[in-house]
Amino acid sequence: MANNISETSTDVLMDVLKHAGILNAGDKFLEISKAGEGNMNIVLRMKTSERTLILKQSPPFVNKYPHIPAPVERIKVEYAYYGLAQKDAFLTKFSPKIIGFLPVYHLLVMDDLGLGLDYRHLYEQKTKLPEHDLELLVNYLLRLHQLKVHAYPDNRGMRRLNHEHIFKFPFLTENGFDLDQVQTGLQEAASSIRSDSRLLQLIEQLGSRYLSKGRSLIHGDFYPGSWLGTSDGIKVIDTEFSFMGDPEFDLGVLCAHLMMSNTSPQTIFQLKAMYMAEKKLDLDLLDQYTGVEILRRLIGLAQLPVTLSLSEKKSLIDYARNLILHA
Repeated sequence: MANNISETSTDVLMDVLKHAGILNAGDKFLEISKAGEGNMNIVLRMKTSERTLILKQSPPFVNKYPHIPAPVERIKVEYAYYGLAQKDAFLTKFSPKIIGFLPVYHLLVMDDLGLGLDYRHLYEQKTKLPEHDLELLVNYLLRLHQLKVHAYPDNRGMRRLNHEHIFKFPFLTENGFDLDQVQTGLQEAASSIRSDSRLLQLIEQLGSRYLSKGRSLIHGDFYPGSWLGTSDGIKVIDTEFSFMGDPEFDLGVLCAHLMMSNTSPQTIFQLKAMYMAEKKLDLDLLDQYTGVEILRRLIGLAQLPVTLSLSEKKSLIDYARNLILHA
């Protein structure tokens, strides 16, 4: 089978899955299609005469940006994460069921959650995330961060990749990415951040902390693109960035994206209070992670489908700077 399942014939793919015991011998192929955006990985939906499966494969590059190398081992990390989640009665309700794992092909096979949509529509500010779902997401993080984990993959390669795009690339004066192509005037707004030596020093220190081993299992990319709305409720997916790190990172990412989708400050405050009622947080560290996530999404490569005006982005950039400097 080819290292890229999207370039593999369906006959070969069916044979591989049958040989692995994932499909029955008499099962017949019906159709295959792309499943979701697949920024990091190749993700396909395969329908057979007996079931529908999600096939997720990690190529040695970022699927959306093939010129950016990425560790193929990330799919093993995702498999490990779901394995732990499925042992927890609460977390398993939010996870896809694992059907099989073929490490030689870097291929994870999961039950299909249906034709759900992720929550990136929140950035359009036309809808709000229901309070019930917000509470579920916070409770999800609480349970995840309190898991007793005896051993977990270091995931160093994915952390270094993420570190580059969170703590370094957005703050380079010359990075080859013209922000005015995103929105006229954004390049100038970014220059004030990139020339602030004290701010850059704090971001570098925070990045070093991100790369060190932390005390809790964290999702590592807990934003609306990793939440899937299904007929069975909200699901949490795309766990290839997970590692043992700071719980403040996950919550900081959540808070940052709620801010960028115009969630009220009162709601965000209540969510943090809800978390802290169960588990202590370093609020200064939380603020810094929140600030960096806002900045890297507004002036970095990983842009979001936000509908913010330039003035609104400048206000958020200033707010994020203050979160980092005054923590």
